[in-house]
Amino acid sequence: MEAPQAPKQMYNEFTLASITHLSSSSSPPTLSPVARFCSDSGFSELRFEQGHEPVNFNLQKTQLFKLGPTESLCILEGSETVKETIYSRGITIQFRNKEESTSFHYAFDQCKKEVNAQGSNLPNGTALESKSKFDDKIEASSAKMYFHYYGQLLHQQNMMQDYVRTGSYYAAVIENRADFAGRVVVDVGAGSGILSLFAAQAGAKHVYAVEASEMAEYARKLIAGNPLLSQKITVIKGKVEDVELPEKADILISEPMGTLLINERMLESYVIARDRFLVPNGKMFPTLGRIHMAPFSDEYLYIEIANKALFWQQQNYYGVDLTALHGTAFQGYFSQPVVDAFDPRLLVAPAISHVINFTTVKEEDLYEINVPLKYTSPVGTRIHGLACWFDVLFDGSTVQRWLTTAPGAPTTHWYQLRCVLSQPLYVMPGQEIVGHLHMIAHSAQSYTINLTMSVKMWGPGAEQGGILQTSSCKLDLKEPYYRMSQPQAYSLTQDQQPQQLLQTQDIHIQPDDEVSELMQQAMKDPVSVLH
Repeated sequence: MEAPQAPKQMYNEFTLASITHLSSSSSPPTLSPVARFCSDSGFSELRFEQGHEPVNFNLQKTQLFKLGPTESLCILEGSETVKETIYSRGITIQFRNKEESTSFHYAFDQCKKEVNAQGSNLPNGTALESKSKFDDKIEASSAKMYFHYYGQLLHQQNMMQDYVRTGSYYAAVIENRADFAGRVVVDVGAGSGILSLFAAQAGAKHVYAVEASEMAEYARKLIAGNPLLSQKITVIKGKVEDVELPEKADILISEPMGTLLINERMLESYVIARDRFLVPNGKMFPTLGRIHMAPFSDEYLYIEIANKALFWQQQNYYGVDLTALHGTAFQGYFSQPVVDAFDPRLLVAPAISHVINFTTVKEEDLYEINVPLKYTSPVGTRIHGLACWFDVLFDGSTVQRWLTTAPGAPTTHWYQLRCVLSQPLYVMPGQEIVGHLHMIAHSAQSYTINLTMSVKMWGPGAEQGGILQTSSCKLDLKEPYYRMSQPQAYSLTQDQQPQQLLQTQDIHIQPDDEVSELMQQAMKDPVSVLH
C-alpha cells in the first residue's frame, strides 16, 4: 500500500476582480487581488493579498457563501472569547467570471475536505469539534427528516397559505417600519424567504436569511425574482448554531412556533440566534409567546378515541383471541395528543397562561417546562382533559400585534391541541380542579407531556384540601392524532344553561396598557404563569 502523501505546500492560486473588507469603508486598491490556498504557516489557510499586508483565514474555521454568479462571501468563525472581533472579519469576493467563481468554490471544498480528513493542525494542536450544539442534542435521524420536510415547496406553500399566519407577520412588519428601516435583520430559519422579503419591503438595510434545509436554494431563487429587494438580502445555508455573520443584527424575525408553541424545539434555535447575533436591546419578532390551558368536556371525542381500541376486543379474529392487547391499545390511543379545531364552548373553566419571553428566556429553561394547574368549575360535568393553544406578540414600536391560535378564532395550520384523559373526572359546580402539565424536551425535536389533573373535595370539609379523584396521562407531542374535522356541534347537559357556556378566554388584540403590564411581568420572570 502506498503511504499517504503530505499535504501540498501550495493548493491553488486565483486572481480576483476585487475584494472588499466588510469592516472597511475605504476605497479598494487598484491592484488586482490574489487568493491563495496554502499551508506554509503550520496550518491550512486561505490567504488574500492585494499590495498590502495579507489577510489570512484558517480553513478549518472558514465558511464560504455564494451571493451570486460572480460574488461570494468569506467569513472566519470565531471562538467564544473573541466573538465581537470575529463577527466583523469577513471579505466579499468579486470574481472576473462565473467559471472562475465555480473553480474557486471547488478548490475551497476540496481543501476543506483534505483538512478535515487529516484532522487539521490547529495552532494549539487540538482538533476543532465537528459536531455543533444542535447535533449534540438532536438525533441525526430526526434532524434529517425535519430538514427534508421543510426543504419541500409543498410544505412551505402550506404555511404560506395560512393567511392568518402570513398576514399577521406582514402586518406586524409593515405597521412597524420604524423598527426595520435602515436596520440589519436576521431571519432565523428563513424557509422560503418570505419574511426576509417583508423585512426588505419595510426598508431594512440588509437581511441575512439563515436556512439549514435545501429550501435555501429555493429562497435564493425567489429572492432573485424580486430584484428591487434582492440586493438587500443574503441567503446563508446553515444552522444558526453554526453559521457566522459579518455583523450584528438590530432585529431578529422568525417563525419558530410549532404545535403547542414548543414542538420541533425551534424556539431554542431562536434564543441561540438572539445570544449570538442580536445587539443589546435589539428587537425580536415575535417578542413573547403564551401557552393557554383550560379543562374541557367533549364526550364525542372521548368515545371516538376509546372506540378505536374495540378492534382488540375481538375473541375470534381468524381464530385468534386479540383481547390480551386491548388494554395496551386503549392506553396507546390516549397517549396521542389530539390536534384539531374545537368549539370554545367545550371549555369548562377560564384558561390560565404560561408566558415565555423570547428576549430574556434562557435556552435551558426550554428543556423542561412545568405548569401548575388550578381551576374552579362553574358547572357540573365530566372533565375529559386539558385543551391548549398559544399566541405570540409582536411588540413593535408603533403597533403591538398578536397572532393567536385560539379556539373560535380564525383557524391556523397549528389548530389547537388537547390532552385527553383515559379516565374522565367528575366535577360539581364550584369544585376545584388542580394538577400540573409537565413537558420535557427529547432528542426527537419534541416533548414528552405528563398531565395530572385532580378534583378536590367539594362541600363541607373542602377547606381541608382532600383529593377525591385523580387522572393522569403521558403523551408524546411528536406523535399527535391529527383530527381534521370541523368542530362538533355542542349539546347542553342537564346541569348547563346557555348563559353558563364559556367563550374563548383568549384576547386577540389587547389594549396597550395590558400589553405593557404583560411585558413588564415577562421581563421580571421570562417563564411565568398567568391566571
